[in-house]
Amino acid sequence: MGMNEAKEHLRAMGLEERIIVPEADTATVELAAQALGVEPGRIAKTLTLQHGESAMLLLTAGDTKINNAAFKAHFHCKAKMLSPEDALRFTGHPAGGICPFGLPAPLPVYLDVSLKRFDTVFPACGTAHSAVRLTCEELERASGALEWVEVCVLK
Repeated sequence: MGMNEAKEHLRAMGLEERIIVPEADTATVELAAQALGVEPGRIAKTLTLQHGESAMLLLTAGDTKINNAAFKAHFHCKAKMLSPEDALRFTGHPAGGICPFGLPAPLPVYLDVSLKRFDTVFPACGTAHSAVRLTCEELERASGALEWVEVCVLK
């Protein structure tokens, strides 16, 4: 799993040509921003969080962190990150490449409004050496996001 599934998903949406595979590592916000030549906020980091017995994905700007009070008020639970092993099990993508594309089974996906500051954002694309350039509208459509939420704040 990983890049092939994400690529197939994006191909079906007409977005495959937006995939970027830089030589440099993109596993962290800082590395991805450097490799892509963009500010860290434009990296759409995908957080894999516990959701009952399953998982949910929250995509947020790379320069933010979860506001625990806002998260709890919106989702009625504490934000609990999954281990890299559990994240891989639910998403099919390794840490550093987790994205909402090409998942083995559907998961709830939410987009934080912090991303809307940018014309284009860069989520991972299934590996720690990939990204995809998308507008917020394209990200919403391609991810199958349930809604835009406001649960993150600038670091």
